[in-house]
Amino acid sequence: MIDVTCAIIIRENKILATQRGRGAHLEGFWEFPGGKIEPEESAEECIVREIFEELEIQVVVIRKLTPVEHHYPDKSIRLHPFICRIDAGEIRLKDHAALCWLEAGELDALNWASADRRIVENQLLK
Repeated sequence: MIDVTCAIIIRENKILATQRGRGAHLEGFWEFPGGKIEPEESAEECIVREIFEELEIQVVVIRKLTPVEHHYPDKSIRLHPFICRIDAGEIRLKDHAALCWLEAGELDALNWASADRRIVENQLLK
């Protein structure tokens, strides 16, 4: 089981979604940005680091949501979601193909990676 974090970044009542880039695992699917937790790193430290590495912004964690376990054909992950806000910087995509800002009710329209879809359906659209 791989522990991974993701940030549900909220700005002006909209939520950031990012599309996985060319050559990435699950290429073309939408996700909440984040990444693998490194040894000796907390989930909170990981999400702050990963968002800076992927989007060149600094975020502040508002709260942690319930982790989701998902089994893809080639790996199993435990996804730790965090509600975050941007503290500094302007988004610059490094690994992703696209981004969009959506209201909570619009999230279901995207083609989400399966683990992220479970967060959308079970924790954000309730």
